[in-house]
Amino acid sequence: MSIEILNEHRLLWNKKPSLRAIYSDYYRRIVKQCIPGRSLEIGGGTGNLKDYLGEVISTDIVPNPWLDAAADAQSLPFENESFANIVGVDVLHHLERPHRFLAEAERVLQPGGRIILVEPAITPMSWPFYNFAHPEPVNMRADPLAEGPLDPNRHPFDANQAIPTLLFKKQHAHMEKTFPKLRLINMEHISFFVYPFSGGFRSWCLVPSFLIAPVLQFENIIAPLVGKWMAFRLFVVVEKRGRN
Repeated sequence: MSIEILNEHRLLWNKKPSLRAIYSDYYRRIVKQCIPGRSLEIGGGTGNLKDYLGEVISTDIVPNPWLDAAADAQSLPFENESFANIVGVDVLHHLERPHRFLAEAERVLQPGGRIILVEPAITPMSWPFYNFAHPEPVNMRADPLAEGPLDPNRHPFDANQAIPTLLFKKQHAHMEKTFPKLRLINMEHISFFVYPFSGGFRSWCLVPSFLIAPVLQFENIIAPLVGKWMAFRLFVVVEKRGRN
């Protein structure tokens, strides 16, 4: 079932110019925040980041021929300090134990390395959409840093869309205390109108392709003013502290 979902997403990526335009904006933001060196992509899914970022190892918990490796972000099969960046789009909120991912990221990142993520943002405007019109649940009572065993029967696409908001907006100080080598250096509220009306990885789209670019430009202008009330996405950069 997981492979079928990713194959369907890959077909939609090739058929929907609006989808490519929106995610290309996300990828460009990610590339700008990457430091020089080898990058690790978690939750690589359809494998499109490779078109934007050069030295990247693309992984996903679901194996696919267009990815470099199958790997669980909560138990990475890589050596200590082996990457300059860890990047992911719509991955964190699918992880059963984000605590384990942060521990692994802290381990495999070089000093000064970065975790760069694009995730759902739960805001007054986005909450009704995510809660009532999106198939993934929103549980604002969850503990994003809860520890415990992993459920071997859990589906890889199970999720809680509230996790990124809880972790980086509500509990970022607790995160930094739990992982003293990690610090949140940037958090932006992005994506307002285009994303929900595009249909994302669904076959429908309510926005003409030619309007995507100008609307994205307008959204970037108003983001600092209204983002925390209206945004549908969080753009997050976490940095691993240096040795000194």
